[in-house]
Amino acid sequence: MLVIGGSSDIGMGTIRQIGMDYDKVIVHYNHMNDELRALEKELGAVCVQADFSDEAQTRKMVDTIRQMDLVPSHILHLPAPPCVNQKYHKIKWDVFRQEMNISLRSLVYISQEFLPLMAKQHYGRLVVMLSFVVNGMPPAYCSNYVVTKYALLGLVKALAAEYAGKGITVNGISPSWVMTKYISNQPEILIAQNAERSPIGRNLEVNDIVPAIKYLFSDGAMCINGQNISITCGR
Repeated sequence: MLVIGGSSDIGMGTIRQIGMDYDKVIVHYNHMNDELRALEKELGAVCVQADFSDEAQTRKMVDTIRQMDLVPSHILHLPAPPCVNQKYHKIKWDVFRQEMNISLRSLVYISQEFLPLMAKQHYGRLVVMLSFVVNGMPPAYCSNYVVTKYALLGLVKALAAEYAGKGITVNGISPSWVMTKYISNQPEILIAQNAERSPIGRNLEVNDIVPAIKYLFSDGAMCINGQNISITCGR
């Protein structure tokens, strides 16, 4: 299993819950933390650092994993820069570009390297973190985030179509707000408002997300392909 953005709360939660199901766990991270170090020791995971805003580091990470002579059968793609709310006319193009580089370019490089190898083995699972913003009308003041998630959704659809006959499934998951450090810079009032809008009266937790990843990784999901799985409790 290859987890891209493994130092995120969802990345670490996934590794903690299903990492033992795999012979080898490779974890990409940008910033190492104590919890990831502990998981590295517990599972014997191989951790590879790269800052995806830097193209050279992105390519080097892909090359490093390829040189391990391992073809990951399951890939979870999570990376995204911190979420910051801002009016559209104040967002500079560099902000759009950086978000695309971190979230989209990294997936392009990784999938171009490993999907053909998965195809030779006629087996593979790729799950991409999308967002509820691609389901219906998105929230205001995060246009760079919305644009990037739609681009990722487009890539999910395109890859699913191209590799459908090769034993590979490519799907996205779109949760509503999850209580992780990713939203830690959001105003408390917005976090509370999103919890109130949820049919279950709270924001999601990591443990609400991992079961969907586990299922999409399973053989039971072999006929689910090119889908965007909404995890919003019916919102």
